[in-house]
Amino acid sequence: MTLADDARGSGSFTWIPRQTDFDAFARLSGDDNPIHVDPEFSARTRFGRTVSHGMLLYARVFSLLQTLYPGRAHAVQTLMFPNPAYADEELRFSFSENPQQPGQILIEVARSADGAVTLSGTCDLGESR
Repeated sequence: MTLADDARGSGSFTWIPRQTDFDAFARLSGDDNPIHVDPEFSARTRFGRTVSHGMLLYARVFSLLQTLYPGRAHAVQTLMFPNPAYADEELRFSFSENPQQPGQILIEVARSADGAVTLSGTCDLGESR
């Protein structure tokens, strides 16, 4: 992971999720749906391979928000997952403050290879803890 923009309130990070990440998250969460953990099964689906758990992506988002906003509470978040994220494909995580709504962070996770958005949302920050 690299921080491309270290200005407070905005940032761009990259991460390459691996099948081992999907497998570990499945064990931790109990969500062992074969679309996430069974490459043979997933190869026969419309995706052609395993796809990330949406909450695995959000767990990474949450961690990065804490890096950008240490000590700030997360009051509310909205999330959409319009496209899949795959193992071994780089993702770019982008964060920026919403100029129309102070305290709200705009979030986007996209596949680096084709720009397809895999997570889109917002996070309203609460007071410092």
